[in-house]
Amino acid sequence: MNLLETLKLNLLHTGYAELDDKWDYENVISTFVRLFLVTKGSAEMEHSGSFFTLKPGKMYLIPSFTYNNYRCRDYHEQYYTGFFEETSPGVSIFNLNEFVYEVDASKLDEQYFKRLLELHPNMSVENSDPKLFMNGGLIKMGDSLENNLKLKLETKSILEILLSKFITNEIKNELKTSTGDLNKVLVYISKNLSKEISVDQLATFCNLNTDYFSRSFKSIYGVRPNRFIQLKRVERAQFLLLSSQKPLKQIAEEVGLYDGAYLSKTFKKLTGVTPAAFRKQKLSN
Repeated sequence: MNLLETLKLNLLHTGYAELDDKWDYENVISTFVRLFLVTKGSAEMEHSGSFFTLKPGKMYLIPSFTYNNYRCRDYHEQYYTGFFEETSPGVSIFNLNEFVYEVDASKLDEQYFKRLLELHPNMSVENSDPKLFMNGGLIKMGDSLENNLKLKLETKSILEILLSKFITNEIKNELKTSTGDLNKVLVYISKNLSKEISVDQLATFCNLNTDYFSRSFKSIYGVRPNRFIQLKRVERAQFLLLSSQKPLKQIAEEVGLYDGAYLSKTFKKLTGVTPAAFRKQKLSN
């Protein structure tokens, strides 16, 4: 199976922002992809071992599960979008291919962002603090994509086109290293989210010592395996909350958090709000 052909992109938010020196954050990590196009002013961004000066006419990418810092010393404006990405059976596209994180933006690219705004006028972020992005109360939830095939297809196509601008022709070469086949580990985690997953299990799956596996995993992905698993559970719960009317108990079971109470506790610990509050904004629009 060609995993790239199974790529799923699910919009979380999109908008246009005018930002000043309050846009200044460190050690941010999100469960979703962030992509933006700068139209005026300047800012700075750091992630993946690189520093970027954000300039008008450029597009920038921050992959999911990537620690990053960014700041605006004066003023800048940007189109932005955030979306979940996953390939079947659950591997991130960023684990399959090499990406660049800054590209020239064409007039057509800007039109694609404007079209996203036309399609989803009520899906902007109301507070630019990235640590609150996962809070449903800070995202204006408008159209539901679940039952609108036309809207879903056009939105997915635009996101695919914009994301494609950052892809190189190089296949990720870190998947098979002394840590074993990490591609298979990520697939294993995604396929077994509804079950209990231990670091010992993952290490055994790779035929590695547990401590060595844990250290190696963190060296590549920036977080320990247990933290990564919890983030993936909450990411999947977010998607189910936004795209379905499933009860919390069922969502909890599907993401391996056992019951609604444990889901709420874990979800709030990582996002700052409960699943019910996250969903409430969508239901009230």
